[in-house]
Amino acid sequence: MAIKKTVKSTAAKQRPAKKEKRGYACPECSGKNLRHNSERGEVVCQDCGLVVEENVLQEGPEWRAFDAEQRASRTRTGAPLKYMNPNRGLVTEIDQYNRDTSGGKIAPSQQAQWYRMRKWHKRASISNSIERNLAIALTELNRVASHLGLNESIRESSALLYRKCVEKGLIRGRQIETVVSAVIYAVCRQAGIPRTLDEISREAEIPKKEIGRTYRLIAQELKLHVPLTNPQFYITRFVTELKLGGATQKKAREILEEAIAKGLISGRGPMGVAAAAVYIASVLTGERRTQKEVADVAGVTEVTIRNRYRELKKALDLKVSI
Repeated sequence: MAIKKTVKSTAAKQRPAKKEKRGYACPECSGKNLRHNSERGEVVCQDCGLVVEENVLQEGPEWRAFDAEQRASRTRTGAPLKYMNPNRGLVTEIDQYNRDTSGGKIAPSQQAQWYRMRKWHKRASISNSIERNLAIALTELNRVASHLGLNESIRESSALLYRKCVEKGLIRGRQIETVVSAVIYAVCRQAGIPRTLDEISREAEIPKKEIGRTYRLIAQELKLHVPLTNPQFYITRFVTELKLGGATQKKAREILEEAIAKGLISGRGPMGVAAAAVYIASVLTGERRTQKEVADVAGVTEVTIRNRYRELKKALDLKVSI
C-alpha cells in the first residue's frame, strides 16, 4: 500500500475535487487514479499517495428525496430554525439602518415610505393572538435567562417547552411571566443546572408560590420526567462564591456522597444540605467560613445550616469542632 503523503502543491489547493472525473491528474506523479474519500473530505492519488485535496466541501444533500416535490421542498442551506424566534426564524426583516444594498444612505424623501413599510411588515408578521403571545413570552424568557446566566441551549429548550404549553392550552388564565418562569425552572431541573425557585422568582419578579404551582401543573399535564434536585449541583457554586479551594470542594462532595448513600438527605432541602456540607468541609480543611457567610451565599438561614450540620456530624461520625 502506498504511503499517504501530506505535501500539497499550491496548484493542488486551488483545483476543485470535481475535476477528478474530467481527467484531472495528480500534480506529483501525473497519475489519474484519484479517489475521493467523502468521509474524510479528501482526494488522494492511489499511485503515489499524495493528498491532492483536503477539507473538500460536500455539496450534495444529506437527506433523501423520493419524488420531485420532496426534492424541491428540501434545501441544504439556510439559517437554522430557532425556537427563541416567534416565527422560528422563517421570516424576513426590514432593518433600521435606512441603507440600500450598496451601503449608501436612502434619500430623506424615501425614509418615510420605508418607515411605513417597516411598521406594516411588523404588524403583518404577528397576525393572531398566539403569535402575539409568543412574541411577548420569548422576550421575557430571554430577559430572565440572561439575568440567570443560562446558555443558548437552555433557552431553546425553554422556548420549545413553552410552545408545548401553548399547544396544550396551559397558558389560558395565567400570566405569561409566570408560565415562562415555571418553564425555565423545569428545564433547569431537567438539565441539572442549579437554579432555585427563589432565584427565578427574584429575577422574574413573580411570587415563588405562583411559579411552583404553575410548574407542578406543567409537569403533570405534559408528563415531564424531572429528577430530584441533587445537592451536589450546588457545591461548585457555593465553593466559588466563598472563594474556597479545590480540597474543600472535594471534601464537601465526599461528605454529600456519604450522606446520600445513607439516605440522610431525604425530605430535606438540597440547598441546606449542600451548604452544611460546604461549611463542614471548610472547617476540616482549615479554610473556615462562618455559618453566616455560608448562609448568605446559599440563601438559607443559619438555623438551617446548624440543624443540617448536627445531623451530618452525628450520622457520619465527623470529628468537627466549631
